[in-house]
Amino acid sequence: MGFPILSVMLAVPLAAAIACLFLGRSAARALALVATLVNLGLGIVLWASYDIGGAQWQFTERANLFAGFQYALGIDGIALMLIVLSVFLMPICILASWDSIEKRVGEYMAAFLLMETLMIGVFAAQDLFLFYIMFEAGLIPMYLIIGVWGGANRIYASYKFFLYTLLGSVLMLIAMLWMVNVAGTTSIPALMQHDFPAGAQTWLWLAFFASFAVKMPMWPVHTWLPDAHVQAPTAGSVILAGVLLKMGGYGFIRFSLPMFPDASAQFMWLVFGLSMAAVIITSLIALVQHDMKKLIAYSSVAHMAIVTAGLFAFNVQGLEGAMVMMLSHGLVSGALFLCVGVIYDRLHTREIDRYGGLAINMPKYALFFMLFTMASIGLPGTSGFVAEFLSLAGVYEQSSLATLVLTTGIILGAAYMLYLYRRVAFGVQKHADAAAMPDLDRREWLMLAPIAAAVLWMGVYPESFIAPMRKDIATLEARLAYASPAGDAALREAPPRAFPANTMAHKAPAEEAR
Repeated sequence: MGFPILSVMLAVPLAAAIACLFLGRSAARALALVATLVNLGLGIVLWASYDIGGAQWQFTERANLFAGFQYALGIDGIALMLIVLSVFLMPICILASWDSIEKRVGEYMAAFLLMETLMIGVFAAQDLFLFYIMFEAGLIPMYLIIGVWGGANRIYASYKFFLYTLLGSVLMLIAMLWMVNVAGTTSIPALMQHDFPAGAQTWLWLAFFASFAVKMPMWPVHTWLPDAHVQAPTAGSVILAGVLLKMGGYGFIRFSLPMFPDASAQFMWLVFGLSMAAVIITSLIALVQHDMKKLIAYSSVAHMAIVTAGLFAFNVQGLEGAMVMMLSHGLVSGALFLCVGVIYDRLHTREIDRYGGLAINMPKYALFFMLFTMASIGLPGTSGFVAEFLSLAGVYEQSSLATLVLTTGIILGAAYMLYLYRRVAFGVQKHADAAAMPDLDRREWLMLAPIAAAVLWMGVYPESFIAPMRKDIATLEARLAYASPAGDAALREAPPRAFPANTMAHKAPAEEAR
């Protein structure tokens, strides 16, 4: 384009964040909304300008800052879609906070704007240490959002969130230093093509896994997530579930799989095992929850387990399904937390038993809540169906057992989500205060309607979301083909363990084999 659009997308919310610190409530809210809308417009331009058949890395920017560290930005189709998801959700988060946040409004808006800069930086970074800085710095604004504007136990939840996610990343930093010393570069695209020794890959993979597994989060290191969701304000839960959890999945697809393919194949059954356990255990826990936010939080762990299983299926269907699952979950889980926030702002409780029969006095709300509930359980025509179908189709090529267990988790997901909806929207109105709550206002319509449109769009025409990622996923699958495990059915012979550094030349034969 000849225009540093990625740098501008980093600078706009950062400049607005600094300005919000010196503005009053109304001005800070207005500036935050304008800045996030500007970035949304830039994200749409980025998507429209992306050349699907072009180079793998586009919109690249580079500048040497000091020895061994580069300001290097660039995106492929995978990063593009996650950036679009981030800038799409941010204006909605500002609207969700419009009336509910009354104290330290300027600082609150600044924290969200800073987080937007860091999220985009994670997905656009092409330097290893630039990625690490953005990845870890994202903890700070979310830590403040939970700890300052959260619920009664916000201090405990914020410390738990910070310590869990930070400790896992220390091992990743050590691994990064070793990789740079061996490969002689901090460039992520170059490292994705570097052939690390098979023995070293095992330890490097485990070091990165310690960080990304907590970030997803995977069972059993997921316990920080329900506490963080319950204590965070509504918008904090939206951005935590919608984008921050996706950084773990992005880490697997950007680092663990292409950089350590042998180790990824070696630990496939570890990932499958943890994913199967997560789907069943967290779904059963969700069934007995009394707090709406905690139920949705446990459902997030179950859905992200399908993502990890799809990523480590070592085939195109699994990888595409995992990416669509991340996009769909970002929309649907964010919308469900918004639905909880709508009625929490009216009644100031998240106890499921305090509601009931809301379809009578809040029919518009009940309609949106029903759509997002159906998308969460994978109803055909919604984004959830496309994501789950592709992911499970990919996993089935490797393991029918894993597919059976993951599908059982989806059935349990239908049970707890429909049970939640029945108790909230249907039945007899037992509480006069709940029966007197008004339906959606204009601001709440503006929050929920765009997400509903995106969920239906992705469900009806998923190709528009998959097309930008297809070439990059095929390139990754071609590199993984040389280390891909045979699966429990031994459908194919194990390929050679040695693979060339540049797998682009082997892309066509890999596609012919499929």
